[in-house]
Amino acid sequence: LGNTILLLDKATSGSIKYKWRDITDLNKSDLRNLRKEIQIIFQDPFASLNPRLTVGNAILEPMKVHHIGKSDNERKEKVFTILNKVGLDDNAFYKYPHEFSGGQRQRIGIARTIALEPQLIVCDESVSALDISVQAQVLNLLNDLKSQFGFTYIFISHDLAVVKYMADQLLVMNKGEIEEIGDADDIYTSPQKDYTKKLINAIPKGI
Repeated sequence: LGNTILLLDKATSGSIKYKWRDITDLNKSDLRNLRKEIQIIFQDPFASLNPRLTVGNAILEPMKVHHIGKSDNERKEKVFTILNKVGLDDNAFYKYPHEFSGGQRQRIGIARTIALEPQLIVCDESVSALDISVQAQVLNLLNDLKSQFGFTYIFISHDLAVVKYMADQLLVMNKGEIEEIGDADDIYTSPQKDYTKKLINAIPKGI
């Protein structure tokens, strides 16, 4: 479903409405604009970064493609600002992905995503590969950035404790079918479907 929303997989039926418009059959120009507006933060930050590019160039590359910034210098300054916002210093610009920890690489992936000034970000199991303590740091960062930039997340996860922390609206799926959809607090408080109840009961106590 996430890939279909991102138009990486073609919908075989139905429609996907974004800003009240069906996006399943866009022309090349509209599709290019949409690519900028809807971005993704991947599950594996290392696999999503080119090991031959410095972090700075990995973030600059899509900015150039989408004509963000009036000059290379302006784009470079923006990259420094974004790196600082995700908790990395200016030196990160000149380093390569292998020089960072998993949590730091996820911060780099987040920086590359928000550099394109998206309005909707699909988070595909974005913290599942991280240690618990690092997960909390990245989740807090994502919430802070949401407040700063005003974008919306579609947060995909098998960990309902994580979803509970991040989500306002909740959609529970089972084998490709929607089990339950609604306000996240309402579903956590009084789930209607057995499948949802099992997922909620699996959350460790105290979370």
